[in-house]
Amino acid sequence: MLQFITHETNGITYLESVKIALEGGCRWVQLRMKGASVDEIRPIALEAQRLCREVGATFIIDDQVALAQEIKADGVHLGKNDMPIDEARRRLGNEFIIGGTANTFADVEQHYRNGANYIGCGPFRFTTTKSNLSPILGLEGYNEICRRMHEKCISLPIVAIGGITSDDIPAILQTGITGIALSGTVLRAQDPVAEMRRLVEMVENRNGRKE
Repeated sequence: MLQFITHETNGITYLESVKIALEGGCRWVQLRMKGASVDEIRPIALEAQRLCREVGATFIIDDQVALAQEIKADGVHLGKNDMPIDEARRRLGNEFIIGGTANTFADVEQHYRNGANYIGCGPFRFTTTKSNLSPILGLEGYNEICRRMHEKCISLPIVAIGGITSDDIPAILQTGITGIALSGTVLRAQDPVAEMRRLVEMVENRNGRKE
């Protein structure tokens, strides 16, 4: 599984970043517009959702539970300071995907008990796309979390996030991590669409083409 998290740069808007991801073959997009109001997010979310539906991609909105419910997005991703996952599950029911951010095994275990469908686990290394970063995990942290999940029989997709480059992907997937989330490494590439395509193929091949 490869997830793309939207990001705005000096030359690329949020919607343009969605188009780049989809054209490059990514089929899981999270619209993340931290600091923006719901009224600012809504029109971009509606257009991003339309683009995703055209190609059968999963569309997730970061943080905004009510908006995800309003426009019938596929789901919502909740950070540590967002709505608790169990509360979001009560509001949304079981038809919505809910992802949660984790930095420790205790986070993973709590999200699992509270009804998360997947975990965004990180940061792998320092990244400029997020403020107030949790402690860096690295390969050792992922190995430890995946080991403890196996011991506790917790079966939940774990997506690595945070400053990941293409060179990191093979080693990360060797830890037991099931997916990779990317943003800046795609948009900073000389040809973002080609880079997205290359990364999708890399992750699919490493996972035996299991999405």
